[in-house]
Amino acid sequence: MKSYTTKLTLLCTAWLLSCTVQAHSLQNKLYETGEPIPKPRVMTGFIEMQHARGVPEVPFVDEAGQTHTLKQYQGKLTLVNLWATWCTPCLREIPELQKLQQHFADKNIAIVPISIDEEVKEVRPFLNQHGFSNYSTWLDPDKNIEQIIPANVVPATYAFDAKGNLVGFVRGYLDWTDKDVAPYLDKLIAKYAQ
Repeated sequence: MKSYTTKLTLLCTAWLLSCTVQAHSLQNKLYETGEPIPKPRVMTGFIEMQHARGVPEVPFVDEAGQTHTLKQYQGKLTLVNLWATWCTPCLREIPELQKLQQHFADKNIAIVPISIDEEVKEVRPFLNQHGFSNYSTWLDPDKNIEQIIPANVVPATYAFDAKGNLVGFVRGYLDWTDKDVAPYLDKLIAKYAQ
């Protein structure tokens, strides 16, 4: 009985710690973001948060096995796009995000795709099969992203300010090629990038 109680206590403690870690970015209010930028209809699902949230620095790996963190994009508005090979709407977003990356190549914005697939060896063949051989992505088989933001919906895109604080998000598919998206992102860059 004592062994069972000890195991139950450890299990409950681990669960509480995981809840604390996942709640970190939702509870850690750093500053008020001010008046929200008026959104075009296509951006209706995008939520610009009233308070920027501080997030922990967690590691991701690229396809070559190199470790990266979001810190390398400080100074920029950073859009983290969560996707997976089993996500049908992600297939629609990938080429749209590629076009967006090209459009904003000389601007103060970074678009960072992160695959949450557990089987990382399937990611590159999937991308190649669908004609995305030039699409670079980070990998997160251990779901480290969940220490920052929830990874229970894909696609999902999260916006971080110049200091790496969470300032907005959209969960679900968004038509990134709509004519009103780029002007809205320009306003987010002006507000949140350095």
